[in-house]
Amino acid sequence: MFYWVVKAVLGPLLHLVFRPKVDGIENVPRQGAAILAGNHLSFADHFIGPLPLPRKVISLGKAEYFTGRGLKGLLTRAFFTGVGTVPIDRSGGKASEAALRTGLRILREGHLLGIYPEGTRSPDGRLYKGKTGVARLALESRVPVIPWAMLDTFEIMPTGRPLPKLGIRPTVRYGKPLDFSRYYGMEDDRLVLRAVTDEIMYALMELSGQEYVDKYATSAKIEQERAARAARGTTSP
Repeated sequence: MFYWVVKAVLGPLLHLVFRPKVDGIENVPRQGAAILAGNHLSFADHFIGPLPLPRKVISLGKAEYFTGRGLKGLLTRAFFTGVGTVPIDRSGGKASEAALRTGLRILREGHLLGIYPEGTRSPDGRLYKGKTGVARLALESRVPVIPWAMLDTFEIMPTGRPLPKLGIRPTVRYGKPLDFSRYYGMEDDRLVLRAVTDEIMYALMELSGQEYVDKYATSAKIEQERAARAARGTTSP
């Protein structure tokens, strides 16, 4: 209920302010489970991406969004709850398995599950290597994967910018559903998981027009931070 209240309040305002362009909305099923696999350029993706859809999109978000204290923590928790985010522990190992099970439960209940395969926001607007969790979800749930591309949201609200920049009109594109039925029953094969993930990322690259980088975004962020420290003369061993 809270999701629809937030959308009813914020939706008209966001439409008025950003006037997002929408392509391919007919590719998203009106009912039944599906995975929306999106690029992740900006914090703005959380509200720009689902905005055009008449269905609720449930996404998996890091637990830290729900554990903050004070007024900022309360507002952050309320926002992510309002946009349909379910908290997960992303520390790896058993936590990653629990996140997978949470995603499978959401899909078995017939919902749209929104996922950002890059795992974090792009540090520079390029498209980075996808993590294979999206492939496991697709093969175990046996639901279609719909590429979900955001354009120009990086310029609206890049990492580190506290408030969105106005005057930029973003685009949301929904690609044709990807069918991975030829791989069903092979979800424990690491090569298959990588092949499925790479196919999803290739579809996102074509849909978004982004330059692709064959490394994880988290690694790129670490490299950038090290380079910044080196430039300041504060590199640590």
